Amino acid sequence: MADQIRVLIVDDIPETRDHLAKLLGFETDIEVVGAAASGREALEMAAQLLPDIVLMDINMPDMDGIAATERLSSEVPTAAIVMMSVQGEADYLRRSMLAGAREFLVKPFSSDELTTSIRQVYTREREKLSRIALQPAAPTNGTAAATAAAVPARGDEEPGRIVAVFGPKGGVGRTTLAVNLAATELGQRTCLVDASFQFGDVGVLLNLNPKNKSIADLIPELEAGEADSLDTFLINHSAGIRVLLAPPSPEMAELITPPGVKRMLEALRATHDLVIVDCMSSFNETTIAILDLADTVLTMLSLEITSIKNIRLFLEVADQLGYGSDKVRLVLNRADSSLGIRVADVEHSIGRRVDHTIV
Repeated sequence: MADQIRVLIVDDIPETRDHLAKLLGFETDIEVVGAAASGREALEMAAQLLPDIVLMDINMPDMDGIAATERLSSEVPTAAIVMMSVQGEADYLRRSMLAGAREFLVKPFSSDELTTSIRQVYTREREKLSRIALQPAAPTNGTAAATAAAVPARGDEEPGRIVAVFGPKGGVGRTTLAVNLAATELGQRTCLVDASFQFGDVGVLLNLNPKNKSIADLIPELEAGEADSLDTFLINHSAGIRVLLAPPSPEMAELITPPGVKRMLEALRATHDLVIVDCMSSFNETTIAILDLADTVLTMLSLEITSIKNIRLFLEVADQLGYGSDKVRLVLNRADSSLGIRVADVEHSIGRRVDHTIV
């Protein structure tokens, strides 16, 4: 018999708690071990019951879900939090993930969405614990949902890995994936680079202001050989990652050259275990310089005709540039969108399989 996934439900509305418990009661591999009416009660029950998954409502009166998640992440680290909210805005998602949540469900959600999320999070956490058991000297807090296999750990004597997150069409979730991938790769010395030089959004999602610390200040000094330390230009974020932001104004992007970008990434690779680069959607010399240097290119697409068309064109160019399928990994975002296009249709159109999917 497969392991039972022990679930604690946290919601201040009794009807919601009962409804969730009934939905999960039909699943043979999921056991509801308790239900809490508040964040504080959740902390007490989680410490006693040690659940695998905590379904956490974000809006509660005494202690909201984000505050409770922060406490649970440190006090009961074996419990993975799946956040629930009627609010689907990016700010709620960002704050939840930075607090330690592993998944975010927007109410109302279907029974399939709920159970799939629980099983996926549980599986990822088991895999994380297995890796920790094999490598006790290098603990990690897990990886982003669909891309764990695409970002292997760095060996002690190996240079840092560069992972470029790219999408030949905007609006496919590229920046969101880059930020959350960086925020979940704890245990490694991780740097997140906003390479969308004119209109970067990493600072917005992480609530950071570039001020005088941006990529436009670093690259000219690197090219002149005057950058003594990268630390001056990197911002330490509370999520445990270091961030190099895009320029504060679009015209400053002209200061950034392909050779400068290469020098910057090589310098970051030498001082970090993992460098995650959020690339711009346009395909130009600077973007190619980043993709050339990257060990892995996570290429985002969605179930839209224009996105599929652009991916097909990009794959043709990638083949001409000599990028193999082991380097270019396709990530299908919103794979459960009801647009009349199936994953199999996408794979048939582009001539290769999708490597990872995100619902």
